[in-house]
This record gives sequence, structure tokens and C-alpha cells, in this order.
Amino acid sequence: MISTVVWGTGNVGRAAIRAVEAHPALKLAAVLVHNPDKVGRDAGELAGLDHELGVTAENDIDAVLAAGPGAVVYAASGDIRPDEALADIVRAIRAGAVVVTPALYALYDQRNAPTELREPVLAAIEAGGGSLFVSGVDPGWGNDVLPLLISGLGTTVDAIRCQEIFDYSTYDQEDSVRNLVGMGQPMDYGAPMLWPEMPTMVWGGQIRLMARALGVELDEIRETMDRRPLESTVRTTTMGEFEAGTQGAVRFEVQGIVGGEPRIVIEHVTRIHPSCAPDWPVPPNGDGAHRVIIEGRPRIEVTVEATDEGANRSAGGNATAVGRLVGAIDWLVAAEPGLYDALDIPLRPAVGKLGRK
Repeated sequence: MISTVVWGTGNVGRAAIRAVEAHPALKLAAVLVHNPDKVGRDAGELAGLDHELGVTAENDIDAVLAAGPGAVVYAASGDIRPDEALADIVRAIRAGAVVVTPALYALYDQRNAPTELREPVLAAIEAGGGSLFVSGVDPGWGNDVLPLLISGLGTTVDAIRCQEIFDYSTYDQEDSVRNLVGMGQPMDYGAPMLWPEMPTMVWGGQIRLMARALGVELDEIRETMDRRPLESTVRTTTMGEFEAGTQGAVRFEVQGIVGGEPRIVIEHVTRIHPSCAPDWPVPPNGDGAHRVIIEGRPRIEVTVEATDEGANRSAGGNATAVGRLVGAIDWLVAAEPGLYDALDIPLRPAVGKLGRK
């Protein structure tokens, strides 16, 4: 079995522990945490399981990597600490580990990633013999392999649209919701995730991946952005109050332009309450969904809903994204050391997982 470390125990890390424990080819070897209050706690408790796993969280990175794990699921955030995340990941690769992570947006499309990102990763692969696969938690499969798979069912394809439609009141990450995305902030607040070109930095790689797979050349990548204020004050169970007049909904598109028209589009529609922007697309269940629309003949629309940690659909999205990453580990271990993207990693059935708890 492949000894596997989960590095980080937030929204992604909790799901990663569960995914590693359930995978028949993997063995949870260690859990790395930053918060000293988590040190010594059992991984099963941290992951929200109803039983212990016999692996306690620790914060000695050197000791964990010196043990020579076969794989590392890097689940720590890279949103506001991309340099630190890159350094951590390079460190694990140099130790010889296969690393899977959603933390480095620019490496979704690793072929076109900035040199300052690619070079240290490639040097670490050469030195240590590890590998790296980066895919998103938005989730990555919803913006690359799923739309590409569905596109192959059509006779003609005019456009591909990938949507995330989400109620942020169910998302257990207040700092990101309020400060990175700007929910509950004044309408003139400059939320970092909404800065011009930021959506392209995050999701442009997936536009380029789809264009490459479809054999089309992009003219350019464009963005659209729309924001709406709350008409009345609302209160959420996880993050408290959001005042009337502050930002309550965001809708943006990252558009791959082909022949002068937006042909490959990733669209995000996010709200802090269903009452805000009711005329925008809504999920079937009211909480969240991922949708792929193929405009063409025939027109194809697929909506995916996932729940985990009770009825939490944000956790369900994280869990499916983690499933894609963790499910790639044994393939990566068997492959040559390298830097891989979503078009390299095959989709495979859940061999050995059916009926497994």
C-alpha cells in the first residue's frame, strides 16, 4: 500500500483523510497540521469520522517527510499564501513523494504556467523523483474532464458552459467569504478574488485545458463581472449577519474566445442568501450545484449535486474534488515522475471501493 500524508485539515483536508482511509491502495501514514490545538488529536476525529484511525496529527514536517511517504495530499490553502504553498509542495516532491493538491491555480494548465512556478517544481522532480498533479476544488473535474466527456456525445458543439451555482451561507470558511470574495462588504470594497484578471488567473488554465483537448485555438480570454447588494439584512447559521446594502451576490464569467465568440465559458454564480439576485441561475436544491451545458445538437445539460458531512453541499463539492485528486495517486505512483495536468490523468471506476466503508 502507498503510504500517504494529508497536509492540512480544513475543508479539503477533512475530506482527504476520509478519501485516503477509504482507498484500497492507500494507507494513511501521517497528518500534518499548523494549529497547535490539533496536534495529538486522532485523524478520525479531525475528519469527522465516528471512529479513530490510530494516526495522530503532528506538526514536525521534517520528520514526516524524512519517513519517505509515497504520496502527499497537500490540503493547506494557497489562496493567500501561494509562495509558502509552492515551497511546501516543492519540499514534498524533493522528498520523493507524489503530491496532489488544489492549492496552485496557475498549475492547473501546467504547460502554460509561469516559469517561476514551473522551474522549481521541475527541479524538485528531477532531484527527488516525485510528481505533481494540481486540480481545483471548484471542482476541477467540473471544468475540464466532465465537460469534455459530455462534448463527445454531441453531433455538433457550438459552446460549452460550466457553472458553479452556490449559496455561500453554507460554506464553512468565513475569511474567504467575507474578505476574499467580499460578501457582506460595502459595494465599493475591492475583494481580491474579484480584481480584474484574478478570475482568469484562477480559471483561465481550465479554459486553456479544454481548448487544447478540443483542438481549438483561443483568440483570447475575457472576463465579465456583475455584483448585487442585499436588499435586506440576513443572518446565516455559520457566519452571522450580513447587512442590507452590502454585497450579497456575485456573478462572473471567464470566457474562452474562439472565432470572436465566447465558446468555452466557466461561470460562477454565488450568493450569501437566496433572496439576492433571484433572476440569476439557481441550483435545483437551493444550496449548490455544478452544471455543464453543451450548446449544439443535441443540447445537453448535466447538473451534479453532491452532499457530504450531513447535508452540506459545499463539503460535497470539496469531497468530489478530493476524490479526483486522491484517486489519481496510485496512477501517479506507477507513472514516470513528472508534472501532470487533468488531461493526463485518466478517469477510472471506483475499483475496490464498492461497499467499502
